[in-house]
Amino acid sequence: MSLLTVEKASFGYSKTRLVLDGASLDISPGDSIGLVGESGSGKTTLLRLLLGLIRPSSGNITFKGAQLDPANAAFMREYRRQVQVVFQDPYSSLDPRQKVFAIVAEPLRSLRIAGDHRQMVTDALVSVGLDANVLDRFPHEFSGGQRQRIAIARAIVSGPSLLLADEAVSALDLSTRIRIVELLKSLSQTMTLVFVSHDLGVVAALCERIVILEKGRIVEAGPTASILANPQHPYTQRLLASVPRMPA
Repeated sequence: MSLLTVEKASFGYSKTRLVLDGASLDISPGDSIGLVGESGSGKTTLLRLLLGLIRPSSGNITFKGAQLDPANAAFMREYRRQVQVVFQDPYSSLDPRQKVFAIVAEPLRSLRIAGDHRQMVTDALVSVGLDANVLDRFPHEFSGGQRQRIAIARAIVSGPSLLLADEAVSALDLSTRIRIVELLKSLSQTMTLVFVSHDLGVVAALCERIVILEKGRIVEAGPTASILANPQHPYTQRLLASVPRMPA
């Protein structure tokens, strides 16, 4: 059974202005998928649909065969446990007034997950390469890369089956970006990953499958290596041509 299925989903702020137009996507357990496109391509709208933050104007989204219904509180509580997100900016995504323990434990509290929260938070932090001694510190005491690790720990503490990452490395410097990509690649061995990005290089390093969006439509999809080696759609070809290369 598919984990998450999007069937001909469209979304628009008016009938004549579709931001996403007839997108279909099948996410299976263990997939690592990159959603790639320039600003305005529809990838962020698709991500918001996957999070249940907005409803499609038309089409259908199912999770483990059940309709994704943002109005169903019981369904959405379990969905939030199973589907978590890491946002782009580690500086704005963490509450500066809260200590690390409270930040990472937030999903456990809001989703009413029973257990030893301190141990669960500690385990999540260790899994992203941070020590337990950071629990009582504030976000301003950490670098950008460390903050993003804290954000990732918050996303995985509930034990999700699907991790959504929205431009999760674009606000980081190059060396930190490489380390966070390596961390996400390691996590993708134990959970399904959907990585939203405009950066083909990062997606090539991280994702086994790639989905290319242009002006709200999926124009090409398939194995990352195959599409990058032999892109069929002119838009994919233009994206590849725009990637900076070292001179020979």
